[in-house]
Amino acid sequence: MADGAKKTSFELEMVRQYSETAQRVSETLERQKAGKEGGKDDDLKKEIEMWEHKVSCEELAEKLGTSLENGLTSEDHKQRLAKDGPNMLTPPKTTPWYVKLLQQFLNFFALLLQIASILCFIAYGLNPNDTENLVLGIVLYTVVIITAVFSFLQEFKSEKTMEKFKNFLPPQTVVHRDGKIFACEAADLVVGDVIDVKLGDKIPADIRITVNNKLKVDNSSLTGESEPLARSTECTDENPLETRNIAFFGTNAVEGTATGIVVNTGDRTLFGRIAGLAASSKTEQTTMQIEIHHFVLIISAFAIFLGVLFFIINAIKGTDWIENIVFCIGIIVANVPEGLLATVTVALTLTSKRMAKKNVLVKKLESVETLGSTTTICSDKTGTLTQNRMTIVHLVYDHTLFTAPTATQEASYNEEDAGFKTLFFGAVNCAKAIFDEADLEENPDLPIDERKVNGDASEAGILKFAEKITPVTESRAQNPQIGGIPFNSTNKFMVTIHKDSESPGDYRLLMKGAPERVLERCDKICLAGEEKPMTEDDSTETTNLLQKMMNGGERVLGFAQLTLTQKEYPEMFEEGFVFDADELNFPLDGLTFVGLMALLDPPRESVPGAVETCQTAGIQVIMVTGDHPATAKAIAQQVNIISDNTAEDVAEERGVPLEEVDRSEVDAIVIPGSQIKDFDEPDWDRALSHNQIVFARTSPQQKLIIVENCQRLGKIVAVTGDGVNDSPALKKAHIGIAMGIAGSDVSKEAADMILLDDNFSSIVKGVEEGRLIFDNLKKSIAYTLTSNIPEITPFLMHVIIGIPQPLTTILILLIDLGTDMLPAISFAYEKAESDIMRRFPRNMKLDRLVNRRLISFSYAQIGVIQAACGFFVYCVVLNDYAVAPRVLPGLSDRNQWGSKFEELQRWWYTRRFSASAQVMSGQYFDDGEFAGDGVFDFIYSASPADGFIQQTTTQFDQIPRTATDSPPSGLEGISGIPGDDQFNNMIKAVGQVLLQPPCLAFVCLDEDNNQIFNDYDTCFFQGNFTNSSGESVAPMVYYYGVNTGEANPNVIEI
Repeated sequence: MADGAKKTSFELEMVRQYSETAQRVSETLERQKAGKEGGKDDDLKKEIEMWEHKVSCEELAEKLGTSLENGLTSEDHKQRLAKDGPNMLTPPKTTPWYVKLLQQFLNFFALLLQIASILCFIAYGLNPNDTENLVLGIVLYTVVIITAVFSFLQEFKSEKTMEKFKNFLPPQTVVHRDGKIFACEAADLVVGDVIDVKLGDKIPADIRITVNNKLKVDNSSLTGESEPLARSTECTDENPLETRNIAFFGTNAVEGTATGIVVNTGDRTLFGRIAGLAASSKTEQTTMQIEIHHFVLIISAFAIFLGVLFFIINAIKGTDWIENIVFCIGIIVANVPEGLLATVTVALTLTSKRMAKKNVLVKKLESVETLGSTTTICSDKTGTLTQNRMTIVHLVYDHTLFTAPTATQEASYNEEDAGFKTLFFGAVNCAKAIFDEADLEENPDLPIDERKVNGDASEAGILKFAEKITPVTESRAQNPQIGGIPFNSTNKFMVTIHKDSESPGDYRLLMKGAPERVLERCDKICLAGEEKPMTEDDSTETTNLLQKMMNGGERVLGFAQLTLTQKEYPEMFEEGFVFDADELNFPLDGLTFVGLMALLDPPRESVPGAVETCQTAGIQVIMVTGDHPATAKAIAQQVNIISDNTAEDVAEERGVPLEEVDRSEVDAIVIPGSQIKDFDEPDWDRALSHNQIVFARTSPQQKLIIVENCQRLGKIVAVTGDGVNDSPALKKAHIGIAMGIAGSDVSKEAADMILLDDNFSSIVKGVEEGRLIFDNLKKSIAYTLTSNIPEITPFLMHVIIGIPQPLTTILILLIDLGTDMLPAISFAYEKAESDIMRRFPRNMKLDRLVNRRLISFSYAQIGVIQAACGFFVYCVVLNDYAVAPRVLPGLSDRNQWGSKFEELQRWWYTRRFSASAQVMSGQYFDDGEFAGDGVFDFIYSASPADGFIQQTTTQFDQIPRTATDSPPSGLEGISGIPGDDQFNNMIKAVGQVLLQPPCLAFVCLDEDNNQIFNDYDTCFFQGNFTNSSGESVAPMVYYYGVNTGEANPNVIEI
């Protein structure tokens, strides 16, 4: 149990080490500042340099201090392990969750609000009596905390979905050490170790092949291409990526066995270098990040400008500096849409959930919108545009080309044809691939196309094709193999010899391989089931059909047979005879050609339509693949990436040399990777000016360069891919899209999105969602910004003309977060406009998330309307409380509104509202010195004994003087002032403060003692006049419903 637990723990550690490798990409951003890493990036883009494949096995063993037979000694192994470290990829420096949370507090809006909150706390510290500053500081910081935690939780939840990974590093491998062969932990391998690999193994390190037994490796996780590659002990190419005597870490052995010397471990493997290349790529900002940053700068600059401007104005006016700071905070808070970032996060999260239902996993929320802005998609071919499995697409027998059943075509052959039966016999039996028995036992009902096959991709395609017609195992059991020659790159064919169930007592020799190699060994041809001498016409016809299929990018295999009869070859039927592939004691010439089979890694069924939709939406789809140019071109034509002629096609049609074709006439181009090495900027500009582009035979470094040049030309680039080789380009692109099923862990980590169903067409859905979220965010931001003007205007009017503030800073926060946020979020649920996928991608420089048109709409139109409506309601309400609109300007400047001193507030807040409310109902005066029970008189004659607050000179000075010689100066000597004069002066004072009379109906006397009705200016501002007796007197004012008598009485009965 302990050993099992230990092993499980180790395997989990291996998973963690590998799955976290590509995350180092995000850690390199700091290293990219000021171009300090430019040299390193250039080095990584160069071809991989190795020398181990160029020397002989003996020389390599000598240089590495090891033995080909016995391996390293335990002592050497121990020293090297201590020096070089374990065979593990360096794990990235992961960002702790608390650091990610802290980062949420460092965006510009959050910093602005935090500074404002700190200033509020400082203001409160200097004046503890004013608790409003304390409350405002707490509210501001609470807003920061809530929005930061909310954004963090959304991102944290998205990241959690990416914590499941595959195990790429095998836990154990077979090693030769101290002359012994045993299994050891793969992490313990060091340079110089001698190891064994076999069918089904994952290569645990970069190894140089020293002993080869028909080993083939699948490099698709590294190169992206599915065709298994044969290994050998000889150097076949100077380029380590092309030579056959190196097997790389992370690839799979799909056939044969081999022994090799470990030449690189851990980060020094090719796999580790590519991961390092991905890590060194600068991470581009998403378009959403750029837009939000652009918006934040505009709004923040505007807010700070207004805050500083009015701080200076208030300072010049002599406003208390603490009050001035708090006012400045109010200006900033009114300009900053506190709920906007939370609104954006919610909108993106909702969109990412919708996309998850469409099999698109969004790792970075901002990348949703970036996909909608994409102008160019650089797509890998294998596993992305195609199904990553070789499939029979054509058969040739009887000089006729037949189609095989696929997703896009039906079968045109007849299984009862004699020619088909002969070809089918060779296809079934001349092969080594078999279905994985363990997989079949576990999933007996699995469809044939989804079954796991042990063998190379081409044989797997033939096996699945044959199994759909007849059980392959039964046919092979009826025709057991008794000899043969394995496929090798020199002969380019394989041979098997079988007991022939159709001709009991005879053997049948079958050959399969490159058509030209098979044809040259044939002198007969099978037509309609009969053998006939092969004529020149037969050869020409077969060659034409072969060329036609090859021009379609298909991999073609030729089949031939020879019947070995007892009469003709009696020695082969003697007991003890062994077919010897080295001695070649059986014939390989004089064969009968039976036909051809063409295989293709077919396009996904939905890809052609998806590509067309992208093109309709103004998005260019570029194929970037490691395949042969002819194959790449053929697939590109099938999926609609190329629909016009290339320069080569035009030259062929015209019968002229390629150099005579004007390349500006053609819109399609296929560029081999060998040409890219010599490209300069003008070459790139010319190549990328074509609308239909295919890059073939590209290396991982070249894919990265392609992306960079597209970006240099201002394109918004999305890169799709599934192999490790795609990860540098995935990381460099504006948005990287990996395949969820066939994709390697490194590609998934480097990507911003993952297609869970590996379906290229899901990108189209993503583009639509990306465009939709951009449209909806513009609506949401427009809605959010419209409230800024009605929130800012009260502050501006307060400073400029002294109008009392209708809104406080806390009220603004409540509006932004309490009432505005939910309607803003609701825009995320808006459905797409009908033309959303018929528009061309937006121009990043002109069609911004926040542009001049949106600002004009939000501020100059809707904002002004809202502000005007707000002020209208404000004036109506105050007017109902006897404060006319014309009294508002300057009111704050006279300390008659919101004074900080209690004695200055009593008149305006307490007595003024009380008085103005009572006068409308005829109850202006309270019990006073001259009144008895149940009667009312003027407030200036009230005495302290009656429970009234004394009217001090300070308070009275706030009231404008009347045109009388005897204004009240306080309670002292109040009884010595005639009551009618006090009353007259009092109502004039109230009228001038309010700029309206304290009663709805009034009259006064003019110079000739004539009554004037409701003439405010005459009654309250005509000044003294000379009456008929020649006396200079103040005009008398009478109030209907309140006053009675010719002259103002001291006491009024209600």
